[in-house]
Parts: sequence; C-alpha cells; structure tokens
Amino acid sequence: MTDVMIIGAGTAGMTAAIYAARAGLKTLVLDKGFYGGQINSAADIENYPGIGRISGVDFSQQLYEQAQALGAGFLFEPAERLEVQSGVFSVYTPNGIHTCRAVIAAPGAQRRKLGCPGEDRLTGRGVSYCATCDGAFFRGKTVAVAGGGNTALEDALFLSNICSCVYLIHRRREFRAEKYLQDAVRQNSSIIPVLDSCVAEISGEERVRAVSVENRQDGTRQELAVDGIFVAVGLEPDTSLFAPLDVLDQNGYFTAGEDCRTGVPGLFAAGDARRKPLRQLITAAADGAVAAAQAAEYLRK
Repeated sequence: MTDVMIIGAGTAGMTAAIYAARAGLKTLVLDKGFYGGQINSAADIENYPGIGRISGVDFSQQLYEQAQALGAGFLFEPAERLEVQSGVFSVYTPNGIHTCRAVIAAPGAQRRKLGCPGEDRLTGRGVSYCATCDGAFFRGKTVAVAGGGNTALEDALFLSNICSCVYLIHRRREFRAEKYLQDAVRQNSSIIPVLDSCVAEISGEERVRAVSVENRQDGTRQELAVDGIFVAVGLEPDTSLFAPLDVLDQNGYFTAGEDCRTGVPGLFAAGDARRKPLRQLITAAADGAVAAAQAAEYLRK
C-alpha cells in the first residue's frame, strides 16, 4: 500500500510529490497523460520567482527529475474510479487497483478552446490562454482577447498597459463582466470592442499574424492584423473522478481552503482545480507543498 497517491502530474502534483517524498512518505504520482500538464505548451516562462526564463517543457522536466530522484514513483494511466472505505483509498485504473492512505488531487483545469482553425497549430506561437503569463512577450504589439466575462475584460485591461492595441472580441452584443470592468474598458482608448462576433480562424505561418472575425448577425467577416490572441472563454476543471465524493462546488472546483483539505478525511486538493482567486505556476506549487505537508500530518495522526 502507498502512503500517498497524487492524481495529476502537473506543477501542483509534482511539487506535492517532492514534499511528500522528502517527508519520508511512500509516494506514487498517477496521470492519464504526460507529466507537466498545461505548462508544457508554454514556449517561455518568465514569472516564476528565482528563474529568469525557462521553457515550459524544461520546467516540467526539472520537476519530474527532482521528484524521481527523491523516490517518488510515476504511473501514466487514467484513474477511472476512486473509492474510500475505513480510511483506505482505492484508485482503479485499466491495469489494476492501487490502494493508499491519503490522496492529493491535482488534476488541473483545462482552458476552454475556441475550436476554430489555426488555434491548436499556433498555440504557444501567439495563441495564449493566460495574459498574466504571456502578456510581456507582446509589449508594444497588437493583440486580441476573445471572451466577454470578468477574466476576458481583466485580461484586456492588463494587456492595454503593455500592448499598443487590444481588440476585445465577444460573441454577444453586451459583455457579461461586472459593470466596473465594462466601464473601465469603455474608458480605455487602447481597447477596441468587437461585439456580436466570434473568431472564425487564426492565421499565420510560424506565428499568429491575423484573426478572422465573423459577425453573428449578418455573417460578414473582417480580418484583424494581430501578433497574438488571448483566449479567455472559461476553464473546465478535470474533476469528474471526484464528483461522487461531494467535494466539488457547482462549477466543478474543489471546495478545499488554503490548507488544501477537502470534506473527506485524507483527501487533499491542490492546483488549478481548487477554488481560488489566482491560477499561476507559483500558486500551483504552493498548493502542492501545503497539500503534501497536510497529508503528512494527517498520516502521522
């Protein structure tokens, strides 16, 4: 039996593995894909304290090697079911059942995509899902933001301090964001709203060069010359595995607080799938450290 199983091998999960292994716990990390998660698609990271610049792949590789060197095991197959009985967790995968005394859930949250041509091909080459992470790479350039909620308008306002021009593309006639954000956008001369419209295509050879925008009322299209586009149409936490345990809010996020403890003893939540105000590498890593420390304390008691 494993002391702690970590579900998810992103930044939060691998940081949890480092801290759990250092605490002397027998640790196994389970992920349905490959270690690293979303950050692997980032060409450059410049906002992680102590590291001036690093690629997403290199960042993930260093976390993985550090966790492995400390004795954490990794298993790359999907978790299909999770059960808990008498303080023992059973994690079912296609190849068997793994038992443990504590679980750290770090499944992450996926950015919703636009689903238009060019999006996948140019992700990391002008298509971004995080203005805070990547905005600095577009200083003085023209960009677009797709979305109409709080995040989209906050991103547009943030980028307006960096970029020369920000097109704010929303499929409805009115934004869904809070009024103070809408007022701030209207008063900002660097932000150009493009309403009743959706992104039909993202084009460019090596990098984003333009977006084709289609009006939803009359079907006409216009092409906007941009150097990048930030997609802010929501997140989808990858938490369906944990739904039967009644530890999620109405949007599918873990209701765990800053101590990362859920309502199920021995189950801890870390990273982007936890309800929180900021989702960045640094907060994911912090969650992983806290969750592992809390798991160690739980197991000692």
